[in-house]
Amino acid sequence: MNRFKNFIEWHLFGVCSWLGDKMGISPLVIRKYFIYISFLTLGSPVVVYLVMAFFMNLKRYIVSGKRNPLRHL
Repeated sequence: MNRFKNFIEWHLFGVCSWLGDKMGISPLVIRKYFIYISFLTLGSPVVVYLVMAFFMNLKRYIVSGKRNPLRHL
């Protein structure tokens, strides 16, 4: 079960884990509140989640671009 949880976290952008690390809160608590708020507001936090995932991936591309030797050709 733990292996499945790690697979899901890494393949679903890791937004809750990243946010939990930044805020010092357990990612499980963030996921739980995210689910509760999604039910109460009919899914609008999903948009926030996707925007955060987009910017996290954009940051990864920028950071990895600094170390890319093909960038300077």
